[in-house]
Amino acid sequence: MMIKEKLTPFTEINREAGHYIAGGVVSINRKVSPQIVFIKGKGSKIYDVTGKEYIDYHAGFAPYLLGHNFKKINDAVLEVIKSEWSLMGSGTNPLEIKLARLLCESIPSLELVQITNTGSEATAHAIRLARAWTKRDDIILTLGGYNGWHNEVARHVMPDLEEIGSRVSAGEYPFIASSSGIPESTKEKVHIVNFNDLESVEYVLKNYPVACLLTEPVLQNIGIVSPKPGYLQGLIDLCEKYGALCIFDEVKTGFRSALGGYQAVAGVKPHLSVFGKAVANGYPIGVIGGKKEIMDLFDSPDPAKRVLIAGTYTAHPINTAASIATIEFLKNPKAYAWIDKISNRLYKGLTNLFNEFGISFNLSTNASSFCVYFCEKTPDDLHDILENHDFKFDSIYRKALIERGIYHFPIPCKQGSISYAHSEEDIDITLAATREVLKSI
Repeated sequence: MMIKEKLTPFTEINREAGHYIAGGVVSINRKVSPQIVFIKGKGSKIYDVTGKEYIDYHAGFAPYLLGHNFKKINDAVLEVIKSEWSLMGSGTNPLEIKLARLLCESIPSLELVQITNTGSEATAHAIRLARAWTKRDDIILTLGGYNGWHNEVARHVMPDLEEIGSRVSAGEYPFIASSSGIPESTKEKVHIVNFNDLESVEYVLKNYPVACLLTEPVLQNIGIVSPKPGYLQGLIDLCEKYGALCIFDEVKTGFRSALGGYQAVAGVKPHLSVFGKAVANGYPIGVIGGKKEIMDLFDSPDPAKRVLIAGTYTAHPINTAASIATIEFLKNPKAYAWIDKISNRLYKGLTNLFNEFGISFNLSTNASSFCVYFCEKTPDDLHDILENHDFKFDSIYRKALIERGIYHFPIPCKQGSISYAHSEEDIDITLAATREVLKSI
């Protein structure tokens, strides 16, 4: 018996996409079910092709800290267009100088910066820079972290327990590639350890010629996994002890944690840092910065030491203007005060609801970023999630919310993001929809 295909208002659009786009979407990470076709975002809301409105907690993988199409950011972009700014591809210009100054003033560990188009480019440059500085090749990454798409970091973010095996400490885990086409020789230079495991970090540093450790200070691609007290400073101290560089990937934590990044919250200074996402409130940009003596390798007078950094479209006036406007807006304490207030309203409401319905949960948060884990233990690493989280319930929960106009990315353990544009009414509507969902499932 032939099962009749369930048609949706998006079916024909997705079919057409499949005819012309490899995989049907222009970033395979966007390939999810339900296959909703969105066409507009304004403030805290997104709209699909049918005109249906959703309160958005996905935020395009988190860059829209101020909300979609925030007026002050768009006005800055329109101004550079009206003023006929162009990317000359020769020399510097006042816009990129102003952005660099604002970044260095806002983030204490940044003595010099360089601009890229994406976070993946920034992490690739950071690894290359670390290798040039240390004259070593090996790197350490964190299990459950995401640091971009290039070969050294392209491993599964959420592998199965069967793939990685049980927790080991001190020790490391296999490189489970998220892509074919990665040379085995590249994988051999990459060492995967668990988050919050200083013993394993030291084990690798002792046994291999490590150039750098690259980690998110808070794991925000498997939800929200926070560092234990002393962990981040411990990473920096171990890297310094063994002659490696400690690199913070703050593409996700970045301005969402604070204007100075999560490193400012934790009171630590990594050797290098990369930023992206919220820097330009949705416009594409990446940042790499850190200690002057390391960053100076980008223009070393010695060709043998010089590290190439290039990009035709880096610091494009549109993206640069958006970044400047974003930082200047966030410098007003009232911006973060409102984001904190509205985030806490949601967190308190969700906590009350899950308690009311007797559901085992952990609401893990980092400022305006959050994740609900359906388990009794607050996760300290990926193993805690894989061993305890109810993935099936999470998937049902997210899709039921989407049906009611509350958009969370429909994959378990993906971060939720709250914006400056969210209102108290948005939160109350979200909580009312959550109550309906919990009643139904």
